[in-house]
Amino acid sequence: MPEIVLACVMLIPQIVAGILAKSMGRNFWFWFFISFILPIVSLVILLFLKNKQPEDENTGYELADHVKNKKSST
Repeated sequence: MPEIVLACVMLIPQIVAGILAKSMGRNFWFWFFISFILPIVSLVILLFLKNKQPEDENTGYELADHVKNKKSST
């Protein structure tokens, strides 16, 4: 039982790196595995990399055609 808890605790930096990378528009699995080699360093590197996702207001869900037409006509 303690081995399972230890394994879960040791995976925290890898999961955090993957989630942070995904939120920045980068590959989750690539950064997850890089974080096995350099756990804390990979997190620091991710913090200094530029965000790949555009920062405009259209980064959410795409509107349906009838909603776009209604929005543009007003």
